[in-house]
Amino acid sequence: MQSAIETTLDIQQIRRDFPILDQQVNGRPLVYLDNAATNQKPTAVIKALTDYYEGYNANIHRGIHHLAEKATAAFEASRRAFQDFLNAKHWQEIIFTYGTTDGINLVAQTYGRQFLNEGDEIIISTMEHHSNIVPWQMLCEEKGCILKVIPVNDEGELLIDEYEKLLTERTKFVSCVHVSNSLGTINPVKTIIDKAHAVGAVVLIDGAQASSHLELDVQALDADFYVLSAHKLYGPTGMGVLYGKKELLDAMPPYRGGGEMIKEVTFAKTTYNEIPYKFEAGTPNIADVIAVKTALDYMAGLGKENIAAHENDLLQYATEQLSELDGLRIIGRATHKIGVVSFVLDGIHHQDTGVILDQQGIAVRTGHHCTQPLMQRFGIAGTTRASFAVYNTRDEIDRLVQGLRRVQKMML
Repeated sequence: MQSAIETTLDIQQIRRDFPILDQQVNGRPLVYLDNAATNQKPTAVIKALTDYYEGYNANIHRGIHHLAEKATAAFEASRRAFQDFLNAKHWQEIIFTYGTTDGINLVAQTYGRQFLNEGDEIIISTMEHHSNIVPWQMLCEEKGCILKVIPVNDEGELLIDEYEKLLTERTKFVSCVHVSNSLGTINPVKTIIDKAHAVGAVVLIDGAQASSHLELDVQALDADFYVLSAHKLYGPTGMGVLYGKKELLDAMPPYRGGGEMIKEVTFAKTTYNEIPYKFEAGTPNIADVIAVKTALDYMAGLGKENIAAHENDLLQYATEQLSELDGLRIIGRATHKIGVVSFVLDGIHHQDTGVILDQQGIAVRTGHHCTQPLMQRFGIAGTTRASFAVYNTRDEIDRLVQGLRRVQKMML
């Protein structure tokens, strides 16, 4: 057995930070391997939520009393934290959304409607989540744009040579995932961005899966837009971030109307607020925005390089152990991956695999993972997916392998 990669992390201590892991499911200790769907939350994040509701619950920006000012300061501190997390040039470039999906739709329905016209071309990739497919299809139907798709090879890697062939003077927008939620593939987004910019196109990067695993620098990438979700950053659900270059956000119309996004309202005319508030209509998800800063601080305390090293060790170990199972085929063997392993078992439906694993206390994801076109590319209906986080261990991978042996014994 290959020895574990050395890191400074005390994984058993980290596990104690996550209260949900200390439970049994169907009489077995929980093994949670569904982190690509959402990861678990440390006690510090949970406490940040309760601290807000117990200590300074108030609406933000509009109040002058103590609770409102405290809540506003904490809310805006999270914006500054995300500026640092993404290395954005301006704090105004951080827009709070309800998640990655909301961020993509915001860009499609504002920038897309304002600046894309009939005959303009939009490029996405075969491995996109439905959230980065459907908004662009809707825009194409409305505006008469043309949607093009970057193909992938049998290893689950984008064919960059084919991408170059898709780029033309009509290419106005490229929207691509940083890391595949189904395969774990890390895409060469800097190359994708540079080649798009060479023909004058604007680029959005879906960072939902990349955000907790990779160091991010939107200025170094030269990304025009970058979207992510808090719940995949050890933070709360229902909250995310859209980064956009200031000049682009300034030029975009508002997405929703209502409080906070206005400067002045009369029945004759409304003038809109400056960014970022122009895109943050209504009472926001205050508690979750405040709590996500604690999640960012928690990750910073561990060190992203240490998290990545540990997860890479788990990926290597899981790939080795799963590859020894007869009748198991891993889908997606890209050279550059995060801790995601998707696979199929010969003669066994992925849903049956998931049910039997759950009976043993092992949580994995089964199905098409909201990437049906990608599943069609590989000629399968879906996969079983094990995805890792900082609190997972090699022992849990051993339990997964043992569980899969039981699946085969029961079903074959």
